[in-house]
Amino acid sequence: MSVTAPASNIIDGKTISKSIREEIKNEIKTLQEKHPNFVPCLAIIQVGKRSDSNTYVRMKLKAAKEAGIDCLFIHLAEDVPQHEIISKIDDLNNDPKVHGIIVQLPLPSTIDEDAVTSKVIASKDVDGFGPYNIGELNKRHGKPYFLPCTPKGIIELLDRSNVTIDGARAVVIGRSDIVGSPVAQLLNLRNATVTILHSRSKDIHTYLADADIVVVAIGQPQLVKGAWFSEVNKNTVVIDVGTNYIEDSTKKSGVRCVGDVEFDKVAPLVKLITPVPGGVGPMTVAMLMENTLLAAKRSLNGDSSPKFEPLPLKLVKPVPSDFEISRNQKPKEITQVAYECGILPNELEPYGSTKAKVKLDILDRLKNRVNGKYILVAGITPTPLGEGKSTTTVGLTQALGAHLNKKVFANVRQPSMGPTFGIKGGAAGGGFSQVIPMDEFNLHVTGDIHAISMADNLLAAAIDTRMFHESTQKDGPLYRRLVPAKKGIRKFTPTMLKRLEKLGINKTDPNALTPEEITRFARLDIDPETITWRRVVDCNDRMLRGITIGEAPTERGFTRKTGFDISVASECMAILALSNSLKDMRERLGKIVVASSKAGVPITCEDIGCAGAMTALLKDAIKPNIMQTLEGTPVFVHAGPFANISIGANSVLSDKIALKLAGVEKGSTQEEIKKNQGYVVTEAGFDFTMGGERFINIKCRSSGLIPDVIVIVATVRALKVHGGGPEVKAGAPLPAEYMTENIELLKKGCANLAKHISNARTYNLPVVVAINKMSSDTDLEHQVIKEASLEAGAIDAIVSNHWEEGGKGAIDLAKGVIKASEIPHPDFKFLYEVEDKSVEDKISTIAKVMYGAGDVEFLPEAEKKIKLYTEQGFGNLPICIAKTQYSLSHDANLKGVPTGFTFPIRDVRASIGAGYLYALAAEIQTIPGLPTHCGFMNIEVTDDGEIEGMF
Repeated sequence: MSVTAPASNIIDGKTISKSIREEIKNEIKTLQEKHPNFVPCLAIIQVGKRSDSNTYVRMKLKAAKEAGIDCLFIHLAEDVPQHEIISKIDDLNNDPKVHGIIVQLPLPSTIDEDAVTSKVIASKDVDGFGPYNIGELNKRHGKPYFLPCTPKGIIELLDRSNVTIDGARAVVIGRSDIVGSPVAQLLNLRNATVTILHSRSKDIHTYLADADIVVVAIGQPQLVKGAWFSEVNKNTVVIDVGTNYIEDSTKKSGVRCVGDVEFDKVAPLVKLITPVPGGVGPMTVAMLMENTLLAAKRSLNGDSSPKFEPLPLKLVKPVPSDFEISRNQKPKEITQVAYECGILPNELEPYGSTKAKVKLDILDRLKNRVNGKYILVAGITPTPLGEGKSTTTVGLTQALGAHLNKKVFANVRQPSMGPTFGIKGGAAGGGFSQVIPMDEFNLHVTGDIHAISMADNLLAAAIDTRMFHESTQKDGPLYRRLVPAKKGIRKFTPTMLKRLEKLGINKTDPNALTPEEITRFARLDIDPETITWRRVVDCNDRMLRGITIGEAPTERGFTRKTGFDISVASECMAILALSNSLKDMRERLGKIVVASSKAGVPITCEDIGCAGAMTALLKDAIKPNIMQTLEGTPVFVHAGPFANISIGANSVLSDKIALKLAGVEKGSTQEEIKKNQGYVVTEAGFDFTMGGERFINIKCRSSGLIPDVIVIVATVRALKVHGGGPEVKAGAPLPAEYMTENIELLKKGCANLAKHISNARTYNLPVVVAINKMSSDTDLEHQVIKEASLEAGAIDAIVSNHWEEGGKGAIDLAKGVIKASEIPHPDFKFLYEVEDKSVEDKISTIAKVMYGAGDVEFLPEAEKKIKLYTEQGFGNLPICIAKTQYSLSHDANLKGVPTGFTFPIRDVRASIGAGYLYALAAEIQTIPGLPTHCGFMNIEVTDDGEIEGMF
């Protein structure tokens, strides 16, 4: 190129862009020192093999490599269908490792460019040309994620060349959406006075005489002539954006690249000018790298996270019914709830507009995050009226999220429909602290309990059917029917291969088994008296507690006495709650022990051949459900194991997902942790001494998670009961002692609270007491509880009025929980070791340390079972003790803090798949009955399909 202007007159885009790329590289290195996993990533999609596109892509790949940016290059064939391109873009949009996406233009004529490019989400549209970013750029106070690369590069050239934009007279020649219009807007936003000209404008030269800045992007070679500039005014800065090719016989290619400006003639007459090539072009690529880094930094800092929008609460006094409150609050779309808490669209499976399932793949995406804080809510020994544990869980969550602007999740159990239609009611919380819609929460949710029921009953049917067939067939025919030939070929199924492995038969050909091996394989020889597996139904049906099966003539006299449990009492439900993955659930289902053989060998679900099918039935049920609270904070609703004979807690998987979503990236600074760290609030069934003990010694052993703080919910009413107050009954008027101040009763009852605090402190975890406020409480009563709590070792005791005021009423509690959760707990320990202690020792430890027993009595049936399970190799499992929830002891009438009593163990049963033994200290009804007046009697459905009459 012939240049008559001095070198100082030229704005060298190559040099400036190189400097910018070096700055980007250094900034990335600096960030990686603090955050080793920080790697900006740009995805480039090219369709076809156009030579110019190939050149531009090579330039971008080279620039990215020099800057330290990873590139994901996706090269698609010319004839690729449009939907496949869009599918690729969707995948990239959902990939958190990809920070920027560009589609190399032009696309083939068969592809709708607008339809394709608009699919790139705004937060990854590093080209800056998507509808959102362009739209925001053209708003007066718009906030685009990114500025278009070429216009942004032009402004950067002016700034780095010390050109004053503020107040300048600027002329933009060209009005394209790619350069002209956006650069004019950027100049305007920098307070320049902008004139836009185009190919139809007349007398263009007349506008340049007194222009301070001229940007030419009209696509016509050497349109702007030297004669258009005055010898007098040499203060004009010219930015030439054009890239044109004209014939030049002196060039090997026969063409020469020129701009829209007659460079040789204009350069001597202006202050500064960009050459072509080597001016604006390199800046476009540099700005693409800068935008990619910006996107990656936003992701690192959490700035790209969507903003949480709380639902406003209209507080009313007196507080209406739970159902009225729920019905009067319009929920967000569940897709918005998921988006706000960081769940990607491809990780969500909506079930209507207010609930959805979350895929387990999310754990892979978030595996490098450090968990958020884990808050366990438990209670004191309750009364039949309940002390508001679930309500506190929801209220605390609403306070943390909607009022303190913390990322937070409430993680609760899915309620059984038995109590919903019976007498207890729902489990959505209450007052202005609820999960909504509460009718959908209490009825079905997404059908997980039905799937549990089906899986359980399939196994029950398989057990009885296997016994029937074994009793009616000889070994040979039985084996041939178990392993039939299909198209002349016999094959063992995967579950059969597992049984062969258990038997020590190292063969895979069904025809190779000896007669003895056939007998061992085919005959389970189940002892009917040892069958522990029962059918289930999610209904309080007392008539199914004891039944006789096999009465039909077709069953040839094969009858057996058995019964039904409520679905949430099934070991399948406990397995769902305790599984860490789909694979883990499959293995646990296979380990379920359903009976013993007549030789005393444990018979498992794997032996029956049912584990794979049960896993298929539960493959969707294992995905946690997400809903929301009255104030729009997210709630995971998943699993609901019976609190009497299981852990009484939500699922391990929902906790793990929530903790990752509430977590921060590894290597985050303390400032970043403080800003971005979130909270997961979950609860344990019944009081801390029952539910909390199981939560820690069983659930935490399975999950590997440890709570950061324990919240114990207490009420004045319950503590007065434990102080010797009269009995309280559901549905009956409260005695006067509970409606008026009575300090003496309360002080005596605080011993129960102190015992629960002491029990929680056994694990070396911090404790906060939540005083669930009721209208009849007095300030003095609250002060008594606080003093007793602090004396017992709690970090704090805080009054919370979330039932009446929602999250607003729990702000002080939330602040106290945040403070307590920061206390280190390096000395955490379990109550007992599972490997080095006998079953009797573990049960005795729980009874004496947690309950206050003086001794433990093992009745003959319990001794027999302990001996059997120990011989079968199950003695190293943790223990769940089934007892009354209304006393620390086994006797519901013993209130307060009974001590020195003998704790009876009547029986011990095995939940091998779930991973624990459970000891019965009382007769536990595993399927409740219905009262005279049932909850279902109040329920109706309107003509519009709305449910009425619940709670």
